[in-house]
Amino acid sequence: MAFKPQAVFSAIRKISAMSSSTMPGRKLLETSPYYVIKKGVATRFQQLAQPKDKVQAMYVWIDGTGQDLRAKSRTLDFIPTKPEDLPVWMYDGSSTYQSQGENSDTYLCPVAIFNDPFRLAPNKLVMCETYKHDQTPTDTNHRKAALEVMTKAANQKPWFGIEQEYTLLDTDGKPFGWPKTGCPWPQGPYYCGVGADKVYGRDIVEGHYRACLYAGINITGENAEVMPAQWEFQVGPVEGINIGDQLWMARFLLHRIAEEFGIVVTLDPKPVPGNWNGAGAHCNFSTQSMRENNGICEIKKAIEKLSKQHMRHIKAYDPNGGKDNERRLTGKLETSSIQNFSSGVANRGVSIRIPRGVAEEKKGYLEDRRPAANCDPYKVIEAIVQTVCLNE
Repeated sequence: MAFKPQAVFSAIRKISAMSSSTMPGRKLLETSPYYVIKKGVATRFQQLAQPKDKVQAMYVWIDGTGQDLRAKSRTLDFIPTKPEDLPVWMYDGSSTYQSQGENSDTYLCPVAIFNDPFRLAPNKLVMCETYKHDQTPTDTNHRKAALEVMTKAANQKPWFGIEQEYTLLDTDGKPFGWPKTGCPWPQGPYYCGVGADKVYGRDIVEGHYRACLYAGINITGENAEVMPAQWEFQVGPVEGINIGDQLWMARFLLHRIAEEFGIVVTLDPKPVPGNWNGAGAHCNFSTQSMRENNGICEIKKAIEKLSKQHMRHIKAYDPNGGKDNERRLTGKLETSSIQNFSSGVANRGVSIRIPRGVAEEKKGYLEDRRPAANCDPYKVIEAIVQTVCLNE
């Protein structure tokens, strides 16, 4: 039987057209720049042998928005094992909203190293702090202040675990998998859901999970969230400043992996108005005394301290001084009121939740449910430790 290429091409076009009409968001994905790039070609180049005396290091930092990440790479002639091994670098701060053009060189100072799940070993990802020309922190470098607070409270051994919620978007800004007109069925079947009609984007989630493990991030789980196209991953428990380093790098990996699929990740705390859950970054916190027998007494003392600094924490829990959280913390949809402090056992409608298992064992941790998904974890942990551990 003679091969008829035109018949094959015609069949492919019919299948593509059928897929475009039946798969949510398919047409938009086809217009994404990443959809048309031939990944097989890129993979071929990634398989080229890497010289044994060369290492690629990607420096990652927070830009002037306080929310977005930037990255650039350099070649090293050694394998770094600690941040101090790496050279300080510079970048154009005027292009990242962090300086003026006439004085734009801004310092990148390495603070944490991770394995690179994209380029693989021995290549590295490097989390960096940013400093102005006069060696002072940039306006969105909150790590330095947080580290000073963590150092003061180091003897109390503060542990953190952060539950990072996020939403996957199509290239038109609509939640991925949602119908292009109208909305999906109301919330109910999506949380921890299974099935193509309940969850969208699982490949991204699974890829991110494995990439975090490879990188050396203490990721402890993931799940589909209450709103369709919304997911969550958890990092921790991690002691002190390391939670901020790990969460920011986990966010970087999430954005990069979604980029490979032509999907956008948003950490907006209320990406869809109306009767849809928002997105938070619930912060689980404990000190050594809380984790010991009868630590529930220390947990209750901590909650009392937090109750007296409610609005100060609200201002620290999103990058816009609480304005972003106003849309999310309404007292509905598993949130507390932004205006009033509250606490309770196993209650997801309060500011501070004591998990049921903690209440039963009378030791463990508390969950601060107020931080927004787009919070800076460095500011969150600084505020908590200042209030609970340092009485500031």
